[in-house]
Amino acid sequence: MTPPTAAHYLFLTTSTREPGHIGNTEWLARQAAAAQPAGTLQTWHALAQMQLPPFVDRRHTTGTYAPPEGDLKTLLDATLAATHIVFVSPVYWYSLPAPLKTYLDHWSAWLRVPGLAFKEQMSAKTLSLIATSGDRAKAQPMIDSVALCAQFLGMRWGGALWGKGGAPGAVQADTPALETARTFLLPRG
Repeated sequence: MTPPTAAHYLFLTTSTREPGHIGNTEWLARQAAAAQPAGTLQTWHALAQMQLPPFVDRRHTTGTYAPPEGDLKTLLDATLAATHIVFVSPVYWYSLPAPLKTYLDHWSAWLRVPGLAFKEQMSAKTLSLIATSGDRAKAQPMIDSVALCAQFLGMRWGGALWGKGGAPGAVQADTPALETARTFLLPRG
């Protein structure tokens, strides 16, 4: 019998804010991450600071992709090493920020890298979303999109933590979001 794998959380921040500025969404995610048990392995990557080439759809031509290189390889390795993937994503125009959409598009390539078995490996993981926006209803299309990504790959859906964002620091006054953040990433029964 294989021993259980220790929890390893991959946090992918997706804001396109200027480097060095932590927005509402990342602030809320860091509150949730801080509530995890001591020693929980966490890896953080800022997608907007990485070199992510545009995705080229070859599904109906060559049908396969070479293993990724550069920052895409870094992300693939981090994705496969994690037991839990957490998208840290503000709502941009009712949807995902461009860096997260580009990362997700590359999942289509990783599904077609010979010998990688990406879908099989992903099915053992949990996908969660931490998001902020000015209005909860405007976040729903993005939440649904991420939940469908988890469903497609057979991943466990860890749910969405939403906080009221908007102006810098606004989420810090969202008491219900802060209370939820304290338990959002903790193991469930």
